[in-house]
Amino acid sequence: MTQTRTTRLERGRGALGPALELVHTGRAPTRAVLTAELGVTRATAGAVAAELEALGLIQVDARPAASAGSQGRPSHRLSIAPNGPVVLAAQIHADGFRAALVGLGGRVIATAPGCMTVPADPSRIIDAVVEAGAGLLRETGRRCLGAGLAVPSAVAEPEGTALNPLHLSWPVGAPVRTLFNEALAKSGVLGPDGTPVTGVTGNDVNLTALAEHRHGAGRGARHLLCVATGHRGVGGALVLDGRLHSGSSGLAMEVGHLTVNPTGQPCHCGSRGCLDVECDPLAFLTAAGREPGPAVSLLQQSRDLLRTEYADPSVRAAADLLIDRLGLGLAGLVNILNPDRVVLGGLHRELLDADPERLRAVVAERSLWGRSGSVPILPCSLEFNSLIGAAEAAWQPVLDDPLAMVG
Repeated sequence: MTQTRTTRLERGRGALGPALELVHTGRAPTRAVLTAELGVTRATAGAVAAELEALGLIQVDARPAASAGSQGRPSHRLSIAPNGPVVLAAQIHADGFRAALVGLGGRVIATAPGCMTVPADPSRIIDAVVEAGAGLLRETGRRCLGAGLAVPSAVAEPEGTALNPLHLSWPVGAPVRTLFNEALAKSGVLGPDGTPVTGVTGNDVNLTALAEHRHGAGRGARHLLCVATGHRGVGGALVLDGRLHSGSSGLAMEVGHLTVNPTGQPCHCGSRGCLDVECDPLAFLTAAGREPGPAVSLLQQSRDLLRTEYADPSVRAAADLLIDRLGLGLAGLVNILNPDRVVLGGLHRELLDADPERLRAVVAERSLWGRSGSVPILPCSLEFNSLIGAAEAAWQPVLDDPLAMVG
């Protein structure tokens, strides 16, 4: 490294993390954009980009082709290094698990699904999903810089315990973060320094919101509300100015326990008529008069029913019922939180696709001053958003200080 470049890099060292995040989220496709976004000189931006490339994190194309009709020399193009490091992402849900390797930019490199009855001992399924991820690392030979786990429960901070795994048979307060790190060590998932990587854990819908905000339908939103139903239950999350709002101890946004039907079904939380039991896949199948089968997940059964039998009056009536309940819950959340965008995942995405005008009309009818009803309501756009969100949590230390974590 030349003395001039060393001097420029020293001046721009504090910009390494912000620069990597800009490339990671697709907001700095060229060095010219990076220079403007960071507010540094062109030379400093060049030194920062070169250092990130030397760390194996990004790729700099110094000779990009000029677009037709353009004038002048095109700026260096910046992209994620195609063979760069990855993080191990894992998700546990009511019907099993999925492991993946995820690179920067939210790119899923490889996945390994696993179906099993989730045992009462959380260590067994955590060991299984980590071993599946370790197998992917062995197959691909990729460098691993971290690991993230998404679970269908509120995760208390700073302990990393699952406080309400309502749709699993786990004990309340299961130490999922400790078990995750123990599994990573047992499976030999090592970082660049040869020691086991440190794992992070989070609620699956919180991580979905983070992924959609950085790489999906929530990009560009300042205040993003995410509501989703997975295999069972309903969850919500809020991203404020790019950061998850998780409350004082990680337990914020338990929107599944908003009451939308006071005389409705008993909820696992002890209340009655909550979104969690009135607007999830089991509620939809029950309202449609369908008996849930064991062959595939409740979420997949609900999706298939909506896509193939929506013309059936009983299915259409069940969809309308759930849309009305979901709209009631969304209206209350929108009135309280005033987001500038709402994204819906899981079965809620399918309900939005089935009748978008009905859902928006319910929200608008119950909105304050008529303005809250104009908030955009969009479907989540990422296929593996909880996994990508788990990866985002694992990538965060690298985004904060690339040199310390990789160099």
